Amino acid sequence: MIGEQPHHHIENDPEFSGLNVNQGIEPLPSVSEDSVKRFLRNKKKRTLSVQQYVDGILNGDITTLSQAVTLVESSRPEHQEIAQEIIVKCLPFSGNSVRIGITGVPGVGKSTFIEAMGKQITSQGKKLAVLAIDPSSERTKGSILGDKTRMEDLSIDPNAYIRPSPSAGSLGGVARKTRETIILCEAAGFNHIFIETVGVGQSETAVHSMVDFFLLLMLAGAGDELQGIKRGIMEMADAITINKADGNNIEKAGLARIQYQNALHLFPSPESGWNPKVLTCSAYMKTGITEIWETIDEYLTHVKKNNYFQHRRNEQSKFWMYETINEQLRNNFYQNEKIKALMADSEEKVLREEISSFVAAKELLDLYDQIRKNI
Repeated sequence: MIGEQPHHHIENDPEFSGLNVNQGIEPLPSVSEDSVKRFLRNKKKRTLSVQQYVDGILNGDITTLSQAVTLVESSRPEHQEIAQEIIVKCLPFSGNSVRIGITGVPGVGKSTFIEAMGKQITSQGKKLAVLAIDPSSERTKGSILGDKTRMEDLSIDPNAYIRPSPSAGSLGGVARKTRETIILCEAAGFNHIFIETVGVGQSETAVHSMVDFFLLLMLAGAGDELQGIKRGIMEMADAITINKADGNNIEKAGLARIQYQNALHLFPSPESGWNPKVLTCSAYMKTGITEIWETIDEYLTHVKKNNYFQHRRNEQSKFWMYETINEQLRNNFYQNEKIKALMADSEEKVLREEISSFVAAKELLDLYDQIRKNI
């Protein structure tokens, strides 16, 4: 107890030469239950109104923006309701940014590239938001959640905002939330948006449907194991960049650039009327970054002149309207209690080959339709 003399250590008596035990410190006072409750009350987050969220976002307050994005990512109905109100109020202040999609296989150097390109943007006084879209980041070798720690300079840049995606959920759900996050970031004054994905799945299609420019990062001499994913992504790319063109790899990168440029001529002409370019760079050495940005600027000038820029954004808005409808219908179907109760039975009948998969699906859909009519 406080006020009592520290315990005497007999080991310090003269007869025990060579031993010395410190007296130690006085015991600390116990924490009262009242002080714990007071601490928890003070720690509890302040609840903001929809207008306070909107005002904070429009004023460029990063904390408020992050809290609003968390509401967007939440699956709780009450959070979604608030999030949609915030988005509606922020929508008139959005759309004034350049949206750039960046993809590439793990190990291609996306984080280093984004930091190099991002620092060039922020050094000019422009604001950059980096959003990562990936519905299964826990299984993609840390490509998403590791970005914020790997982009050390950009993560502490006052003109930059880095936001990882949720680590779980359907691709459509994560993609929709990313699109809604774009609106909030634009309303907060971020005039450049980078959307990153891993080039190993279908997420590139989702990213392509929400950006103005789609950039594919590649490596020289990556081997034939990547050929299976190249064509589909290459057809979506507005530019291809061979990264890590430094040291002994410069010659290989130059050769790869020629090969990819020749391959692009085999694809149908893009609707934009733009001929995709192939460039080389070293994100680590920060060479070739300026040329890539000039290419993006050239592309934007081209598509704005022929009105494809606005056409593409209009098509994307329609696409996400239908995607949202489809996702909501799908969620309503699977969350219906009566459907959930019969789903397992239908599965068993299919497995026992008593009915076909198509008949089982039709029966469940017919039942759901009947349930909706009786509401």
